Amino acid sequence: MTTDDSAPFRTDPPSTGDERAMLQGFLDFHRGTLLWKVSGLSGADLVRPAVEPSGMSLLGLVRHLTEVERHWFQLCLDGRADALKLWTDEHPDGDFDLVSAADAEADVATFHQVVAESDAIARGYDLDHHFTRPRGGEQLSLRWLYLHMVEEYARHNGHADLLRERIDGRTGE
Repeated sequence: MTTDDSAPFRTDPPSTGDERAMLQGFLDFHRGTLLWKVSGLSGADLVRPAVEPSGMSLLGLVRHLTEVERHWFQLCLDGRADALKLWTDEHPDGDFDLVSAADAEADVATFHQVVAESDAIARGYDLDHHFTRPRGGEQLSLRWLYLHMVEEYARHNGHADLLRERIDGRTGE
């Protein structure tokens, strides 16, 4: 069984073109895949941990990737010290642990807003721009960041596919 048409959520990345367009295309494809996996579900479905003992849920993945976007684009690349909202000393896994069915729509809207902000930030830097990761101090480039984000989304989209299948049997690439 496959999910409904993915076209409203994602576009295939380009197979030719300049490097930046290809990196952005693959990142957008994976962002869209996540949105496709959470589409059409109720807030209760989105917060349901589908594989015990893990508390991972589809909404937790949306919130986690929202925070990952903030971490890398706002904090690391753009130097915004106050970027993180869901990871705190009190709740280091707040993105996964503090999900609420009542907040599902707002959390998805926040994801859209943070992604748009990430893209705006990235447009302001060359792929060869180097930044220092606050934790660890290593020098990284925007090129590396794009590749890392594609990897992050690809891994979590695999989780999302399994979670969605447990909820309603729907699968897809």
